[in-house]
Amino acid sequence: MQSITIDKRYRGPPASANGGYVCGLVANAMGGSGEVTLRAPPPLGQPLEVVRGADGSVELRNAQALLATGRMARLDLAEIPAASFLEAEDATRRSPYSDERTHNLPGCFVCGPERVPEDGLRIFVGPLSASASRKIETLAASWVPNADLAGNDGRINGEFVWSVLDCPSGFASISARHLGMSGCEPILLGRMAAQINRRPKPGDRCIVVAWPTGRDGRKLFANSALLGTDGETLAIAQATWLIVDRQVQLGRARTDNCPE
Repeated sequence: MQSITIDKRYRGPPASANGGYVCGLVANAMGGSGEVTLRAPPPLGQPLEVVRGADGSVELRNAQALLATGRMARLDLAEIPAASFLEAEDATRRSPYSDERTHNLPGCFVCGPERVPEDGLRIFVGPLSASASRKIETLAASWVPNADLAGNDGRINGEFVWSVLDCPSGFASISARHLGMSGCEPILLGRMAAQINRRPKPGDRCIVVAWPTGRDGRKLFANSALLGTDGETLAIAQATWLIVDRQVQLGRARTDNCPE
């Protein structure tokens, strides 16, 4: 049994870990890809147990509390929106989510605008400019990973690839006006599946795209992808987000993250 402790650097809400980062840690125990369901907010600074099952499944536990479950899964996204690095940079400049005064979780490791460079990832997605060839309503951001995110093999660790794919899909969900969203709803990640084809290296110019795929009551569905500047699909993800009470999002009230 493996034990991990999540540093406060990797928080999403103020007192719990970023959901995509946690999903990535669980997926690491399954070879890097798979599907992870969050059952409860993972605490910071506490030893957590990674328990592997004989069938390849994984559980993340805090003593007797079940925090997350993972299982093997493969993704096949039929259509992935394309964007150039310059288009992604332009979308980042126009992002409505880069202002810490209006951001729901300004300290988030992935998308928090109050995090300084080389501390947070600062992934700020914005709408891509309209294009006749782009049929899907898409958000995008540029990303150039720092060296401190790399492992011994010289490539960005899997948990950070999962992190980058996480928050953009949430913003794609709440920005979907055709699904009745306003853009400021409090949400939490409930489930995420990702498939990593190739992890980038520090300094690589990468493109993040995310787009909504549907809604079922308080459940929101969206996809995301990490692309190289040559058009290569480095990783893809599908996510289920849950509309929650603001106090739940901040961790001031208890809830079960599980979308089932």
